[in-house]
Amino acid sequence: MNERRAELDMRVTALRMLEDILSFWQNLRDEEHGGFYGFMDIDLNLDKQAEKGCILNSRILWFFSEAGMTLKRDGLIDDARHAYDFLTRHCLDREHGGVFWSISYDGKPLDTTKHTYNQAFAVYALSAYYEASGDKEALELAEELFALIEEKCADEGGYLEAFDRAFCPIGNEKLSENGVEAHRTMNTLLHVFEAYSGLFRATKNPAVAEKMRNILDVFETKLYNPALKRQEVFFDADWKSLIDLTSYGHDIESSWLTEWGASLIGETRVSPICRALAENVRDKAYREHSLRNECERGVEDERRIWWVQAEAVVGFLNAGYRKEAEEILAFIEDKIIDKRPGSEWLSGVAPQRKSESGCGNEEAGQPLSWEPYDAPIVEPWKCPYHNGRMCLEILRREQP
Repeated sequence: MNERRAELDMRVTALRMLEDILSFWQNLRDEEHGGFYGFMDIDLNLDKQAEKGCILNSRILWFFSEAGMTLKRDGLIDDARHAYDFLTRHCLDREHGGVFWSISYDGKPLDTTKHTYNQAFAVYALSAYYEASGDKEALELAEELFALIEEKCADEGGYLEAFDRAFCPIGNEKLSENGVEAHRTMNTLLHVFEAYSGLFRATKNPAVAEKMRNILDVFETKLYNPALKRQEVFFDADWKSLIDLTSYGHDIESSWLTEWGASLIGETRVSPICRALAENVRDKAYREHSLRNECERGVEDERRIWWVQAEAVVGFLNAGYRKEAEEILAFIEDKIIDKRPGSEWLSGVAPQRKSESGCGNEEAGQPLSWEPYDAPIVEPWKCPYHNGRMCLEILRREQP
């Protein structure tokens, strides 16, 4: 009885969170210029003339499409159509092919970089929108972008990263962090696999399944470090790791997302790796009912980032760590969700030690206070993808 009540509580919590996320983003529809507004600062000031990231728009399109299918609401498909119209009218490069990096608020190309990561999210979004709406044009566009990725972005080692407008390779500063510039990244490969999983779910195309299996080969032999039970993150052209870095958020995200995609094509070989990733994250990063951000060269980043917590809930549920998933969901509701009217989730919180009286920072061992840090509520990477997906995954996994 107690276990059943916990399941129902988790589902009810996820549904409540999902409704709030849906309402927030519906209020960000730009009815004048199309798409959705692209920036809101920490003080809830909405900039209606901020750039509109194409990744942001694709993720919004994916979110409303999936939410519409899950909740069976036609109105949500209309929200998805609003994002779809903006993508097809403004984000697609009709001259050179592919999807731009960003658009001005009124629909003009702003950053014309073509990134494999960006192309992948458009495939993912268009595939979901096709499933939600039945719009065959969306599926045709997804298949065209799949072919473009394989023609322009793939090489014998996997996938390249960044290109100029005409698909000539350029530096990859957009998806490089921690003081390195990577020729290849774990993150791009993961989301190409995710996009192809969505396309395969919509089409059952064996050519897509073949590419997914090729990515699983790279995941097994290049990304996963069996000695450390983690994925390496940034690589040179020959898949040599460039930095000692454990990204707990990406590891827990990969643990369930890779297993899901593999299951669509009947692959079980990566399941032991996926479970090892989840176990390692639980053992090394799960503290104070939440997940640390990352560990660089042995130094732990103690910030609790919004998307890392969301992925941890799904990853721990997938691995059978229900208690941890429930506790992180409660942490999100208490600390990450912004309680101010007109807001959504904070970008993250940082721990500070406080005295019992609440006055000043004290030594470790004193009670923790979680302090929001100054980061936007909406920006090109801050959207309803991770948190919305967490809610949808809970609803799918926790059937009433």
